[in-house]
Amino acid sequence: MPHLGVNIDHVATIRQARGGVEPDPVWAAAEAELGGAACITVHLREDRRHIQDRDLQLLRQTVQVKLNLEMAVTDAMLDVACRVRPDQATFVPEGRQELTTEGGLAVAAQEEKITAAVKRLQKSGIVVSHFIDATPEEIEAAARTGAEAVEFHTGEYANAPEGAQRDRQLARVVAGAKQAQKLGLTVHAGHGLNYTNVRPVAAVAGMEELNIGHSIVSRAVFVGLREAVREMVRLIESPLA
Repeated sequence: MPHLGVNIDHVATIRQARGGVEPDPVWAAAEAELGGAACITVHLREDRRHIQDRDLQLLRQTVQVKLNLEMAVTDAMLDVACRVRPDQATFVPEGRQELTTEGGLAVAAQEEKITAAVKRLQKSGIVVSHFIDATPEEIEAAARTGAEAVEFHTGEYANAPEGAQRDRQLARVVAGAKQAQKLGLTVHAGHGLNYTNVRPVAAVAGMEELNIGHSIVSRAVFVGLREAVREMVRLIESPLA
């Protein structure tokens, strides 16, 4: 069964809404770990709209589980990653006007650039993953860059109504996981996963990591972050009937 990566960006979003110091995402990471998170994920955006450089530095010093940095493929962000040295870096697309990441990274269209970025991070001892759509072309391109992992964008699955449409999206993830594993890639997934739709994705053969943020932080408003993480871990570890 996969382990849970908790994305704490939305904790920082609440802080930035007032421009103050609370809630502190560094504290949130500690609470998530106590709830059973096996990975802490943050996206340091180029416009610093939520997570700040200070947060990343402190998280590197305090996080006891895997620290996963989501990042754009830019020289500036590569410099940050090589300086901070997270355990894992996940290359994601980034648009200044988007509310959240809207799709997978187009690896095939910029394979040379991404391959060079992968090599640079790996020289600093960082495991590299690509956040991509689960299509054969992008999976093959991801493997050619030398990355160790792929994270499938599950937004279309999460947004599809229950029934045939959602089943088709899940089948794409299942097929993509099989292809990725044959190419030697570790399989992760994330985006839009919540307490009602996570279990089928968690049950995909070979799935090793699920990165979930918004639904956990939303649930934490009512039950606390530690308990919200515990509830998600229980769902992931609970087999489908």
